Amino acid sequence: MASAAPKVPPLPLVRFLTRVRDGLAALQRRMVPGHIALLELSTVGYLTQAACAAAELGIADALAEGPRQPADLARAIGVNEDALRRLMRLLISGGVFTQRRDGAYQQTGISEGLRSDAAVSLRDLFRLLGSDLHRKHWTTLPESVRRGRSLWPETEGMEFFEYAEQHPEAGELFDRAMTSVGSLATEPIQAAYDFGRYGSIVDIGGGRGSLLLDILRRHPSMRGTVFDLPRVVESLPEQLLGPGLTGRLTFESGSFFDSVPKGGDAYLLKHIIHDWNDEDAERILRTVRTAMESEARLLIIDVVMPENQRPHPGKVIDLEMLVQTPGGRERTQTEFGNLLSRAGFVLTRVVPTVAHVSVIEAHPSW
Repeated sequence: MASAAPKVPPLPLVRFLTRVRDGLAALQRRMVPGHIALLELSTVGYLTQAACAAAELGIADALAEGPRQPADLARAIGVNEDALRRLMRLLISGGVFTQRRDGAYQQTGISEGLRSDAAVSLRDLFRLLGSDLHRKHWTTLPESVRRGRSLWPETEGMEFFEYAEQHPEAGELFDRAMTSVGSLATEPIQAAYDFGRYGSIVDIGGGRGSLLLDILRRHPSMRGTVFDLPRVVESLPEQLLGPGLTGRLTFESGSFFDSVPKGGDAYLLKHIIHDWNDEDAERILRTVRTAMESEARLLIIDVVMPENQRPHPGKVIDLEMLVQTPGGRERTQTEFGNLLSRAGFVLTRVVPTVAHVSVIEAHPSW
């Protein structure tokens, strides 16, 4: 029997608790001298890199079956025992792992997410964040701010997406990392938005189709199409087609700048529009509009940037877009509305979720 879907907490409760947490953090920073608060801020990146190392070394996978003594764990993952102890000391102090009284290392609820086989695994995301390539490009942030754009053409001779095409290993890691990030929002999205009113959904730039697969499994009469680049789509049928999906799930390849499949009741764009500047985003949306019937709906799943000064994950992701993409950015509701209007749509509503994303619904204006 399949396990029950995790319960999603009410959005007002999540917002309240988030504000309390952020308020306490801000109060703590105000209660110490500014240079001390700044020094504490500098250490956050070190803990992140330690977690990235743990992901790359497979520490959480090695602890999946139970606690292990340091020497045993070091042998299992092929590392120096003394260096492992030093790495784990920082990770334990940050709550990522724990250590029993007998000295054995043990998983926590946090480290479970670094396991390859976790229900929601972030191992590939942390491997990406800790990679030489990702760190290299974040060192260009000051110059990206000066110029207002990514420096990929100067550093690699091409834009990021072209690089991912030409370097399959990097592209594969990126695809897996984005799938893992997307899985965080799947249940919140399903809880917030009713996909059951559509007979068919076309997932544009759908990657491995994780959200679409989840939607189809919950709605047995629905049909779906995953549309993405040939390198992404070519191996998907043998990976994804299984009981209950054969005949309901199809795959098409191409570029969303040229054309997309016709005939869908809804067109899904998850984490696509934020990768592009306004001109290219409008081109993508116009291509989708051309394929849509007047009754069809456009569903953009992306961050909707708050118009306030409080902490929000989108503010981090927005800088990632600046550093890594050819003009990508996160947008406010007003900016989405203007973009959609220029592309031939009317913004119907924005449905927030308890995750960092919202569902932006629009219908054709002509």
